[in-house]
Amino acid sequence: MSWTLTTSGAAIVKAGANKSGVITLSGAELAKWSDNAEGYIVATTRRDWVTDYASLSTEIKNILDDIASSHIAKQIISYDMSGYTSRFEATTMLDVQDDIIQRGINILKDFKSNDIRST
Repeated sequence: MSWTLTTSGAAIVKAGANKSGVITLSGAELAKWSDNAEGYIVATTRRDWVTDYASLSTEIKNILDDIASSHIAKQIISYDMSGYTSRFEATTMLDVQDDIIQRGINILKDFKSNDIRST
């Protein structure tokens, strides 16, 4: 299940320049957080995006990537905030990731089909 919706690189970049280098080298932790993010998205939207991934449009895949990478980035940031210039910086980064997750989840909850039509 790990890494269907995003990549470790996308999550690490979102965690910012001052993230802990220790946790970003732990493939096992990152994979666990990837599984958690995918499970969260599926459970919250009540749709199995992971199983249906191949049939999704690029636009929906991009939203899923954005949500999943933000979910993992929050874990990376929370793991060790000591590298950030201040607690405020880390908290702001967490808030930004929360906003991305919430907006994306709202879009996916309202999504009715796999078709995106152009106007």
